[in-house]
Amino acid sequence: MRELPRQLTKRELEELFGGYSLLVDMLADIDDPLERAEDVALSLDEREQVAALATHPRIGEPSPEQHGGEPAIITELAYLNQVYEEKFGFRFVVFAAGRPRAELLQVLRDRLERSREEELETGIRELVAIAKDRWFKR
Repeated sequence: MRELPRQLTKRELEELFGGYSLLVDMLADIDDPLERAEDVALSLDEREQVAALATHPRIGEPSPEQHGGEPAIITELAYLNQVYEEKFGFRFVVFAAGRPRAELLQVLRDRLERSREEELETGIRELVAIAKDRWFKR
């Protein structure tokens, strides 16, 4: 099994996290960035956490991890993404690898019932899980 890296460049971190953010900057300057990513991300102020979440593609949008699917499910995901972003003010992020989009619809519906604080923390944790998964799949 591949181990977590001791060091990563900003470019490598941008690939793992979906783009540039202050989180990427901070992680590039420390040892064991993926091991420490969740703690670093949760220590950021809310504005920077929201910016980190914004680097991730919306669920249902084409990306290396997301492709295909039933048009009705993709349409509903797009609608619920919009509802989520209007309610919480940031992007819905979920670790989706290997899960059918229909299952993710229910996850999104359930998470719409939660508080903003719970969702921000969950989104950050999911973002880090996605980055780690991307590292192991490289």
